Amino acid sequence: MSTALTESIDVAQVVLYAFWAFFFGLIFWLRREDRREGYPLESDNPRKIATIGRILIPAPKTFLLPGGGEARAPNFARDARPIAAARTAAAGGATLEPTGDPLTSNVGPASFAARADEPERTHEGHDLVAPMRVLPGFAVCAGPDPRGWPVVATDGKVAGTVKEIWVDRADAMARYLEVELPAEAGAAETRLLPVTMMRVLDEARHVKVTAVRAEHFARVPRTKEPDRITLAEEDQIGAFYAGGRLYAEPKRLGPVL
Repeated sequence: MSTALTESIDVAQVVLYAFWAFFFGLIFWLRREDRREGYPLESDNPRKIATIGRILIPAPKTFLLPGGGEARAPNFARDARPIAAARTAAAGGATLEPTGDPLTSNVGPASFAARADEPERTHEGHDLVAPMRVLPGFAVCAGPDPRGWPVVATDGKVAGTVKEIWVDRADAMARYLEVELPAEAGAAETRLLPVTMMRVLDEARHVKVTAVRAEHFARVPRTKEPDRITLAEEDQIGAFYAGGRLYAEPKRLGPVL
């Protein structure tokens, strides 16, 4: 039997070529899988939709959601929310200037994702974030308890008083302070303040907020239910304070050297 074929085969070279083929296939598969979300691509000016390449886009797959139901991806769903902003120039990539209330414009640092309008759940099915008034097993055991302390905004004015602390059940940590606004007529209203947007000053015995002014607290997005916050509401509240870091004071819009 002739051995001319086997004599010319280098096992190491065959293994190398096989590895190259496998690695190419792995990268190609990964690049297709990471296109399940965010497509089709859309240019900002004009809002032109890119052609969907079926070779580089994977076939739809059904995912079971933890709270029940299912979702298919890719679904090529576009974000159809209106943009409350005007372009500062005609060129692509030009900045957008909010046309309404910049803190709720969903533009720039005040932008938020279109998340599900339902609460995040724990593994047991409870609301992940909830006020301590409905969680009898929680108490403040590290640091001062700010309940009853005034909330001082960036303009030095008192925006309200800390009424309650909202905690994360899973991580056992504070997530929001519930701020009671001054009662002008009738019952006082409350707004949520993310703990990442404030400082608890123990010696001064007040909560300091530098993101927004005292007058802005009345415009903070409210939750639909007094003891529950949804994922969409969390994003909107966080975006409000984040937008305040840029838009709350006119001087913040200028260049910083």
